[in-house]
This record gives sequence, structure tokens and C-alpha cells, in this order.
Amino acid sequence: MTSATGAFIQNKPLKPIDAEEGNMTEVVIRYAPLVKRIAHHLLLRMPASVQIDDLIQSGMIGLLEAAKKYDITKGASFETYAGIRIRGSMLDEVRKGDWAPRSVHRKSRKVAEAIKTIEARTGKDAKDQDIARELDIDLNAYFAILQDATGSRLFSFDDIMEGDDSAIELAAGELPGPCDGLQRDTFKAHLAAAIDGLPEREKLVLALYYDEELNLKEIGEVIGVSESRVSQIHSQAAMRLRARLTDWN
Repeated sequence: MTSATGAFIQNKPLKPIDAEEGNMTEVVIRYAPLVKRIAHHLLLRMPASVQIDDLIQSGMIGLLEAAKKYDITKGASFETYAGIRIRGSMLDEVRKGDWAPRSVHRKSRKVAEAIKTIEARTGKDAKDQDIARELDIDLNAYFAILQDATGSRLFSFDDIMEGDDSAIELAAGELPGPCDGLQRDTFKAHLAAAIDGLPEREKLVLALYYDEELNLKEIGEVIGVSESRVSQIHSQAAMRLRARLTDWN
């Protein structure tokens, strides 16, 4: 999608669509590139068992749901709203597959707890060696945990207190209930503060991945490390954020 086309789409309001009106084909044609772009971006941090076609298929379902439920009075452009629904639909589909062993989630929780303990005790960012020592494992074993967690989603609002390894999507996600806007804005403020307080390298990786939409290989070239090391930094940033946000309510 060209920038000119994207601008045209964002400036052209899209009202909620009734499936019987037969306008779904137009929506699919106009926003299929958005679905594919999000799918390819998410695929970079998914395990090999996740197929691009499955992501695209679930993303299309999210797109159609967005078209039905979009409310222009809420202020967001349709492309922004649809992007949230598309991404959420893809992540839900991956989650249903339950590809990650429970041990991955359990170890990720332990890392987050170790980070929180260290930082509460020292008042400083927990470093790799500190975390490995706290977990009573060697550095290579710690890096293996980070690598295993690479495909885990970053943060969902529902899971952050439940111990799942997921959350950046949460910043733009939907929260249920009559106070959803206030909750979302409050959490975004806490999340932004937590991200701003990350070590510089972790903050840079998140910015390059989520803001600039570079893939892991490209990020590695920017900061001068291997692709696998970028994956580890990405996972550690997620766990550090989770550790720092566990008290958010």
C-alpha cells in the first residue's frame, strides 16, 4: 500500500458494514495488504510451526469483524482500528494452537520474578549475569530460556497478571467494561513509563521492531549483534516489562 493510498483510506470514513450489503469484498480488496503486512511482521517472532497462510486467514476474519464493528465516532481511523483487530485475531489463533510448552511459560515467569527481585534489592537494571545467578543457572542456560521464549507474545491485558508471556499489543488493545477508555489510557501511561525506563539496548530493539517495523536480522545489523541475540534482547525486554508491571492494577 503506498503512502498516498494509505492517506486516502484513512481520510475516507468507513461506516459499520452490514454483511448483507455485499460490501465485504471492497473491504477485503482495500485492506488485504494491511493483513499481509501484519502477518509477515508477526511471523518473524513465531515458531516454525506457525504458517503465514494461517495468520493471513485469521487476520482476514479480524478484518471483517472490524468492518462490522467500526464506529467512526470513536475517533480512530479505520486502518488503525482494523490493525488492532487483525493483529488480535492472529494472536488468538496462535494461542489456540498452544504451541508453547508450559515449561516455557513457567521459566519465563521465574525470569520475570528474578528480575523484579534483583531490581528491588539493588535499585538498578538486572543484568544477564545477575539474573542467571539469581536463578542459579549458568549464562548459557539463561540465554536458552530467552531463546525459547522468543515466539511468546508480548503482553495481553488479560494475561499480564496471569503469568502469560505477552504485551506490547496490549497498549493498543481493547479493554472490556464501562471504564475501558480510562483503563486503557492508564495502562498505556504505565507501559510507556516502563518502556522508557528500560536499558537503552532493550528500548532500542523495541523501537526498531515495533515503531520502525524492522525484522530481527535488520535490527541485528543496526546494533551490531546476531539475529539470535536480538531475539534474546527482545525476550528479556518483555520479561523486564512484565516484572515492572506486575503490580499494575
